Amino acid sequence: MNAYAVIMAGGGGERLWPVSTPELPKQFVDVFGGKPLIRHALDRLHGLIPPERTLVVTGARLVALTRRALPELPSENIVGEPCRRDTAAAVAVACGLVRRLGGPDAVGCILTADHIMTPHSAFRAALRDAISAAAKFDSIVTMGIVPDHPATGYGYIECGKRVDSGTKTAFFDVKRFVEKPDERTARRYLKTGRFRWNAGMFIWRAGVLSAAFADAAPDFSPLIDSVATAKSVPALLRRAYPSLRAISVDFAVMEHAKSILVAESRFKWDDVGSWQSVPNHFPSDADGNVRLGKTALLDTRGSVIVSTDDHLTAVVGLSDVVVVHTRSATLVCPRDRAQDVKKLVKSL
Repeated sequence: MNAYAVIMAGGGGERLWPVSTPELPKQFVDVFGGKPLIRHALDRLHGLIPPERTLVVTGARLVALTRRALPELPSENIVGEPCRRDTAAAVAVACGLVRRLGGPDAVGCILTADHIMTPHSAFRAALRDAISAAAKFDSIVTMGIVPDHPATGYGYIECGKRVDSGTKTAFFDVKRFVEKPDERTARRYLKTGRFRWNAGMFIWRAGVLSAAFADAAPDFSPLIDSVATAKSVPALLRRAYPSLRAISVDFAVMEHAKSILVAESRFKWDDVGSWQSVPNHFPSDADGNVRLGKTALLDTRGSVIVSTDDHLTAVVGLSDVVVVHTRSATLVCPRDRAQDVKKLVKSL
């Protein structure tokens, strides 16, 4: 297949502070599975898309860190953004890179660096079918996760009519993207059976995505064309990025695209966006606590306790809290306020 993976790795991961920091954001920490999340992102592509056709778009300050985490990638496949401009700019760069390497009929896969997907075999099967659909139809393809609970922290996709793709994966027309709902709305979405979680992964032919940008966000089209032909992509980005507007690819392109298909994906998916999600991936003790590192607990229940650097963290008489200790900072908050850690970090 003339297919390329583009791993988006520019996020800050503020809600997993203080383990995730600006210097070492969450895609590079090894809390989950004993290796960095960005390592998981590359490993789950094994057997489908080889390292020489895998690209990473990250912050310029994280390029060296990415090369150390993924040494098998060619150094030129790791591209650094000189400043943050949200996801529309990053996806436009990805489109230009894929067109540069494989031409307008090459299929690019926008994938995440900081999510967990299991089993890998189910993810690869769904992605393989999505690549086939993107090659066959003049449509952008997105991965929609079949929800198993009324999540309020994810965006949703409403499915329309089923489309015959000739693959095992079910595909549907996208009727609309919707923002993160409240719990009552999320429960209603699940009852209809028409909604899928928006996993933020998009698969497209380079020519199709270029046309979508030209229609909905033409100010990014020169960037795509320039990346596809530039002698030096890093030098080009240093010149072009400061004047780009900051906007998400969902708002800039996806909500206006003429044809989007959603691939119904049944693998388990979690964006591990906060400490609240940690119990989904680790066993609990008899009192419902998840304990990572050296900890001592007394009369403590339903809590997440994380201790790094061989430091003993002790908790007495608390319930439903998050306590995270690192060398540089300590976090204590109720579990139901874990999402607010991002607000705290922005105030520091």
